[in-house]
Amino acid sequence: MPNLVLPSPLVRVQWLADAIASASTNLVVLDASWHMPAAQRDGEAEWQQARIHGSRFFDFDRRICDHDSTLPHMMPDAALFTSEAQRLGIDKDSVVVIYDSLGIQTSPRAWWMLRSMGLNECAVLDGGLPAWQAAGFAIDSSAPSEQPLRGNFTASFHASMFCDWREVLRATSSEETRILDARSADRFYGRAPEPRAGLRGGHMPGALSLPFDRLIVDGHMRPKQELQAALQKLIAQDQHLIATCGSGVTSCVIAFAAALVGYRDISVYDGSWSEWGAGDKLPVTIAPAN
Repeated sequence: MPNLVLPSPLVRVQWLADAIASASTNLVVLDASWHMPAAQRDGEAEWQQARIHGSRFFDFDRRICDHDSTLPHMMPDAALFTSEAQRLGIDKDSVVVIYDSLGIQTSPRAWWMLRSMGLNECAVLDGGLPAWQAAGFAIDSSAPSEQPLRGNFTASFHASMFCDWREVLRATSSEETRILDARSADRFYGRAPEPRAGLRGGHMPGALSLPFDRLIVDGHMRPKQELQAALQKLIAQDQHLIATCGSGVTSCVIAFAAALVGYRDISVYDGSWSEWGAGDKLPVTIAPAN
């Protein structure tokens, strides 16, 4: 059976169904669903009950994260990532397709993590699990099968794909960089409280608001021309883009959209507002950015 080749970083459910039916040996399907604590939903528990057949659960919140950090689901080092990717059966030549239970919301986080660790052949499933179900494809509700054979993927971290608060602070006064914030406009302008206790409202000086859900329609990524138009209003193609959000998850929707339409100089602020909005060390503004 010939190995698969991805047509795009964004694949449709029919493509995935055909790939599964072909029994290609290098296909790995990952469920990267995650929910805010207030939702009282457990992505892994839901995966165990209803999933695309053969999928494995990519837990970036509890397993594939920096366990020494007090911030939520921060990037782990290459050694931990390697161990977890191998546990999921990922090989160096794997083609990985990632979905989530909300359409497209948390799967781009896993996509960005995998890309940052050197796995280029990975894609997001457009529409996620809801689109899979709507298309009439089967949902597996049996007990998850045994662990796959251990993979041979070895992570190599591309540090430029993530940034810390120091780089963001420099960017607040830089004409070469634009900070795009994926949180809601009400949170960005300090009109609504943050869902995590103890965080200030507002945004980084110079940041621009681009709520991640403006890049999505009915759980699918908007057409490329619409993504391009939304981004070009805020950032030129040759500028450095820093994507931020509440905790480094939906910022990856911005990063993913930008990558789809040809932006190349992109970083995700991993700590995002969970770090920036805590305490009073870093500057915050509530007035709309110019």
